[in-house]
This record gives sequence, structure tokens and C-alpha cells, in this order.
Amino acid sequence: MMMNTKPIAITMGDPTGIGPEIIAMLHRDHAVQMQGTLVYGDAAVMRRACELVGIPSETIQVVQAGEPFDEASLPLYGRVSGAAGLAAAKAVEAAAHAALRGEVCAIVTAPLHKEALALAGIAYPGHTEMLQALCGNHPVRMMLANDELRAVLVSIHVPLREALDSLSTDGIVETIQITHDFLMRTGIVKPRIAVAGINPHAGEGGLFGREEIDIISPAIESAKRLGIRASGPFAPDTIFMRARKTATQDEFDVVIAMYHDQGLIPVKYLGLDAGVNVTLGLPIIRTSPDHGTAFDIAGKNKADPRGLLYALQKAREFAK
Repeated sequence: MMMNTKPIAITMGDPTGIGPEIIAMLHRDHAVQMQGTLVYGDAAVMRRACELVGIPSETIQVVQAGEPFDEASLPLYGRVSGAAGLAAAKAVEAAAHAALRGEVCAIVTAPLHKEALALAGIAYPGHTEMLQALCGNHPVRMMLANDELRAVLVSIHVPLREALDSLSTDGIVETIQITHDFLMRTGIVKPRIAVAGINPHAGEGGLFGREEIDIISPAIESAKRLGIRASGPFAPDTIFMRARKTATQDEFDVVIAMYHDQGLIPVKYLGLDAGVNVTLGLPIIRTSPDHGTAFDIAGKNKADPRGLLYALQKAREFAK
């Protein structure tokens, strides 16, 4: 398989979180793997991160996004700031436009802070929704994955009540289709898709709720008619164990989860250092580490960069 030789864009994330410093750490500790990357963000922010981890600032190639900070106006580490939220959003915007123009082959995003985005007047609660708008409002879904488990979410950053009330057969079918197409594009010829129920024991034949009967099962049947290997609905408390790849088990390639925490808790339980967030349905490749801004340790040179490294490795794999 031919490798894509275009650079990969890495967005700096929130300037007051751990994003800039874990990018600098990877340049310090994994220089070979960081070759062919461009950091979209703010030059002063990245200089500060380089000083923190002990590398020359010219080690990192920075593409300035938005109005630059001067040294005196840099937002403080670990503080929610509208200025920081705006700078982080501008980095994502610049990287997305570069990807759409074909200048970079993928985007790896360091963590944003949702409250900082709101203070900056950004209308989107996170990367997924922001990139969806920047890339033409294609239907998108979030996949959380590691080497053992993949989960794709029917709904993302909405209140649980709204996620339950908005559950629909069409929405589940669309999620299954987007997931199937992405897995095929990235090398899985006949994806095996497990669909989780939403009620305890997947409703127990209607005793604990009818969503499985009235909404989820019809979606699975529609997907099957499209030639997709979808099955379920399965009890949510066991299907993630069945889909986990181990030395003795390889039953499913992915689980379709009905709402945010149903899918994210099992994947995150297996470890934040080897998990990746992938946005499915975009015309570009986007991955992200499976952790947040970690304000409590930002600026202390204590962050673990392995999640970002894993996201970079996956971006390269998907961009082949």
C-alpha cells in the first residue's frame, strides 16, 4: 500500500492545557515519528511549551493561526480563558482548510476546552461539531478506539434526555452506514457491526422498554438489506466485552452505542494512553487523543504524551 507523503497537521489545542506541551514532548522524545508534521496554532504558545520541556523552539514548525499572542499576553496555564478558546478554535479552522485544500493528509487535534470555546463565542461544543461545519456539514459520527475495542456513537455532545428523545431508526441506520464505509476505507473488507440496545438487557422483549423493538431492530434490518453485516440489538452490559479483541476472542469489529457515555466508558476504561477519537463521515482524516486538557497538571511538565502519539500513528495509518 502506498504511503501518503503529505504532512500531517497537529492542532495545538487549548493554550492553557497540556496540548502544546505534549506536542513539544513528542518532538523531544519521538523526533523520528514527528517528522512530516506541522503544528497549527500560535508561535508564542509553542515557544513557551518548548522552553517547558527543554527543546529549542525552532524544533517545531508552527503555522500561525489567528492573531498572534505576544509573550506578555499569553493566557495562564490551567485557567479557562476566552482568548485561549478562540486561539484553539482558529488552529482547528486553519488546519481543516489546509486539509480540504489537500495541503495536509490528516489532522491530529490536541484537546480543546468546551467552556473556553463558549467564552470565545464559538458556537460548537467540540471538535466533532466544529469540523462538521467547516467541512460542509456532512453527517458525522464519533468513534473512540484502541487496539482492543471500537465504539461509534449515535449521538454525541447532547444532554442524555435529548439523546434518548431523539433516538430514531434513520439516525441509527445512518450511523451504521457511516461506520461501515469508514471501516471498509481503512482496510476491513467485511466489517462486523454489533448494535447495542439502550435499555437494561436490551429491553428484555419489551419488559424494560420498547426502543429495541420499535426503533433499533428496524434499523438493523434496514442495514442488513443494504448488505451490511449488522447484528443486535445486544444487551449493553455485555456487548462491549464480546467486541473486545483478545488473544482468544474476535467476534465484532465495532459496537454502535446509542449515546455518548454508553460507548465512551468501556473504551476509556481500557486506558486513555492508547485511545483515539476519530471523526467518521468527514472528507478529511481527523484523529485525537482520548483525554482532555488536564488543567490540573498543565505547565508542570508532567503530562503523558502517549495518547497524542497513538493518535498520530492512527492518522498515518488511515491516510495511507
